Order: sequence, then C-alpha cells, then structure tokens
Amino acid sequence: QLQLVESGGGLVQPGGSLTLSCAASGFTLNYNAVGWFRQDPGKEREGVGCIDRRGGGSPKYADSVKGRFTISRDTAEGTVYLQMNSLKPEDTAVYYCAAQIGGHCGTDYGAGHAFTSWGQGTQVTVSS
Repeated sequence: QLQLVESGGGLVQPGGSLTLSCAASGFTLNYNAVGWFRQDPGKEREGVGCIDRRGGGSPKYADSVKGRFTISRDTAEGTVYLQMNSLKPEDTAVYYCAAQIGGHCGTDYGAGHAFTSWGQGTQVTVSS
C-alpha cells in the first residue's frame, strides 16, 4: 500500500476556490488511478472524481461537482490535484484521495472498492 498525504484544505467563503494535492510518500502516482472522495459527518462517503494513470482517459466527475472541480496530474512531481472552484456550503467535508493498484477508473469508482491506499483526509469548510 502507498502512504498518501493530502494537503490544501481550509476555510473558504462561498464562491471561492481551493486546490487540494495528493502525494505518495517516496513514490509517484503516475501509474495509478487516483480518486477523490469526501465525507461529511452523518452522510455517506461520496466519490468526487477519478483520474486514470498518466496518459489515460479524461477524468470522471460526480454530477454534483462537474464543471466546478478539476482533477489533474503533475507528472514531474508524481502528484494529483483537485482544483475546486465556485465552492458551495454543501461542499464542506473531509476530502480524501485514494489510489488503485490499476491504472483505470471504472464507472463505479465512486463506491471506493477498487482503491487500496487512502490518505488521512483534509478538511474543507465553505462558510461565510
């Protein structure tokens, strides 16, 4: 399993932006599919989006974030980013990144079953 570390969370006003990063300690994520998930207390975990390994297909996104969130890679650094724009109070949650052993995001990535390594999470709070 990879040791994943998320960073970049914080407090932001509605309509604002944040960028989260996901890195694997001592390893590159270029060859793994990487997903972003979020969970607010009392709610089920939600798959936010997923990006294939380097050179793979376009990222997949949940309908709730499509058009506002973007997942990308820095292949030189071997890291994955989640750019979040036009944030809403309902985006408030702990955000997690997770990596698969394989390199492709299935259509059911949101269930999380294919991901074997998970980060510790970073809090995102959208509030005025």
